[in-house]
Amino acid sequence: MKKYNVAILGATGAVGQEFLALIAERNFPFNELKLLASKRSAGKVIDFMGKQYIVEEATDDSFKNIDIALFAGGAASKTFAPAAVKHGAVVIDNSSAFRMDPNVPLIVPEVNPEAIRSHQGIIANPNCSTIIMTMALKPIYDLAKIKRIVVSTYQAVSGAGKEAIDELDHQVKAIVENRPTEANILPSASLPKHYQIAFNLLPQIDVFVDDGYTKEEMKMVHETHKILNDYNIGITATTVRVPVYRSHAESINIELEDGVSVDAARKALESFPGVIVQDNPEQMVYPMPLFTSNKDEVFVGRIRPDHTVAHGLNLWVVGDQIRKGAALNALQIAEYMINHNLL
Repeated sequence: MKKYNVAILGATGAVGQEFLALIAERNFPFNELKLLASKRSAGKVIDFMGKQYIVEEATDDSFKNIDIALFAGGAASKTFAPAAVKHGAVVIDNSSAFRMDPNVPLIVPEVNPEAIRSHQGIIANPNCSTIIMTMALKPIYDLAKIKRIVVSTYQAVSGAGKEAIDELDHQVKAIVENRPTEANILPSASLPKHYQIAFNLLPQIDVFVDDGYTKEEMKMVHETHKILNDYNIGITATTVRVPVYRSHAESINIELEDGVSVDAARKALESFPGVIVQDNPEQMVYPMPLFTSNKDEVFVGRIRPDHTVAHGLNLWVVGDQIRKGAALNALQIAEYMINHNLL
């Protein structure tokens, strides 16, 4: 099998580290591996598969002779993606920089792999919550078109980075030890006001935009339309940060144009690649972040009818947002391209 020169931009962060773990787990066919980061992280040494790699500061020239550039996300994407493409690399980007660009395909490989072929050097990875949702929506959408979606998310703190994980840790310890808590990261480090996340819920992820919605909520709306290539679906979202370390959960209410039974929906979900159905109310079996963290699949349960509309279903969906919601999805895009001779 041919091997490829791979660069990881943001190699020292949570998603970058997950890229490395998955490359090893999945025996990804790499030849040379280049680990890139900001100037602050340059010089760090990472042990990987029996070899030591020195993290380099990313520059435009970092992408010479690179076949696949995996971008972990952040502001650096806009800076370096054009340079990587200029040098002949295919960029698979985990930031929001290119997701809504009409010339950039937005891909969940199980859902819309055919769109990969239209890329012009950059392929966008969707928002983590959108990936998890569309994995559950697609098998049902294939049975009957969707008219409307109401989704509420329960998102783990790791979605806001290592600093948010550390802050939850510190706050829990402070409360247990009867000390004052400090809040400097959530809802967003860039905001002028911060709230405790320990033993709390924050109904704000990212900044507010029009009509009282947040950017995170509107990402789910716009990205779902693009991935399913159906702009007629009504979608409304509420995204909430919860004091869970890892794995996002979503309550999804779907109104369909035609009737789909619970049994038919369950069978479609069970046969869909990358989805595991855990749905046995009598035995109290349903997905939970505690058991879905560090798993590749998206888990679906609480499948039941919505009796308030003619054709409605309710789902409870949980998935590891660092794996399938970020690094794994990007690596699967690269694997699809390799398997279909698109590189």
